[in-house]
Amino acid sequence: MGSDENVCTGRHCVFRMHVHLVFVTKYRHKVFADRHLTRCEEIMRAVCEDFEAELVEFNGENNHVHLLVNFPPKVAVSKLVNSLKGVSSRRLRQEFPDLIRHYWRAQRLWSGSYFAGSVGGAPLSIVKQYIEQQNQPL
Repeated sequence: MGSDENVCTGRHCVFRMHVHLVFVTKYRHKVFADRHLTRCEEIMRAVCEDFEAELVEFNGENNHVHLLVNFPPKVAVSKLVNSLKGVSSRRLRQEFPDLIRHYWRAQRLWSGSYFAGSVGGAPLSIVKQYIEQQNQPL
């Protein structure tokens, strides 16, 4: 996947697609310290690379994380999210036994839900106006 500052190119397409993801911990437990978030970023960056996506930005607090991901159109956001949450949950619980005590029954680090929002580009009103102003054939 080639890229410059604005667009990426695939084999058959040119694209710029970003998604803002937010994952919250199960029961909103405040379990993350800086060391957990640092490792979580490393894990999620590796998962994104497996999907030929780029983790542009990552940050979080003690009970949730935010990600900004640039991804190719061949990747379904739901599949990316499933891998990000599944792999990070499994590895973080393996590497940090202190996380297990919060989730000994649930065996899950993340809540089942998540937020995903498309970001970047022009506001919707501008895109709508652009499309409306296209010259229709007579």
